[in-house]
Amino acid sequence: MMKTSNNSSWWGSIKSFTIAGISACVVLYAPLSTAGATFKIDETKWFSIGAGLRTSFRAIENAADGDKWTNDFNLDNIRLYVNAQLHEYIKLEFNTDCQTCNNGGEVRVLDAIAKFEVDPMYNLWVGRMLVPAERREMNGPFFSPIYNVFFSGTPFEPADFNLTIKSDGTSAGSFGRDDGATVWGSFFDGRLQYAVGFFRGLRGGANSDDNLLFAQRVAYNFWDVEKNPGYYTSGTYYGTGGDILTLAVSNQYQEDGAGTSTDSGDFRGTTVDLLLEKVLGNGGVITFNGEYKNYGISSGYSQASRDAGGGFAMFEGDAFDISGMYLIPQEVGIGRFQPYVRYVNIMPDTSSDRDVFEAGVNYVIDGHNARVSLSWEYGDLLSKGILDYSSNVSGDEIHAINLNVQLQI
Repeated sequence: MMKTSNNSSWWGSIKSFTIAGISACVVLYAPLSTAGATFKIDETKWFSIGAGLRTSFRAIENAADGDKWTNDFNLDNIRLYVNAQLHEYIKLEFNTDCQTCNNGGEVRVLDAIAKFEVDPMYNLWVGRMLVPAERREMNGPFFSPIYNVFFSGTPFEPADFNLTIKSDGTSAGSFGRDDGATVWGSFFDGRLQYAVGFFRGLRGGANSDDNLLFAQRVAYNFWDVEKNPGYYTSGTYYGTGGDILTLAVSNQYQEDGAGTSTDSGDFRGTTVDLLLEKVLGNGGVITFNGEYKNYGISSGYSQASRDAGGGFAMFEGDAFDISGMYLIPQEVGIGRFQPYVRYVNIMPDTSSDRDVFEAGVNYVIDGHNARVSLSWEYGDLLSKGILDYSSNVSGDEIHAINLNVQLQI
């Protein structure tokens, strides 16, 4: 970890690093564009391989001494994608990720899905997969329009509360994934899209009776229909998907899905999300993302237990995340600039409110496959975090600067 006490010299370092980061992408982009591969076995069988990388530099202000900043380089994700079709109606998806990357890193199973896709209206996925939830979770980090969408976003769903899957009452999945089954499909020429799933949810602890977690997501496409694999989504299409206006509602529920073994509560999380993307006459693209969450825990889980720590301390209360961006039509070098603004507000029932403002710019080289971003954040969410909702949590409003690189094939 490096320290710096001079803001001007620090800012000069950031500018130099920005130029170096963009230059690196220029060098790396060409060979990566031909790295992926799909192998056809016969008329119905094939498999493909791919990879994704997200890495960042993050500088955060020290609240006790504004002249000092923490400076950290992070390996956020390194993923291997494998997809295959075994039969006309049967597919397989297998993905890995370097979970706990910044603590040495362990390559673990991210997705392992058996897919039975018979009809656009009715399909079944079984295995380890994304739990149907709000758009942010369905985008995942690689298909979100903003790099820090999880780090400084709204509270996590149960399956994203812990980085690793455990059976000690502290985990209900990992990276938004859980073991279970999902039925999904679409009606009315694809405009009405749905996903209904049944999952293990919280393992042990408060859920000593092994109650299942139930998850649903329903979305309606008012303008052009979004086209994604399965029930996955994207936070922007950079104008390639036409004019998008999609409204969705999702809900998750698990009896004894929060708390401790001696003080359990029933978890319910409801979210409404909206994506609006409009391609302008000059070739520019306006994108708006909005998300509202209402989480509740009933039939138990007292504040005393939350303050004591331990267990599965899910968020209770309201939160929202709104962002707007504009993709400039003119190319500069090998990409296009996309400035954006964002605001996140979290209002817990059990703790103090917290929020963050963010402004930044994406340098979009090849959509979600090659992108560099630079952003500034300010707020007390950066110091209070999105995991601690005890009554005595405190924090100051501080600044953060982020430089991020995303590549995938």
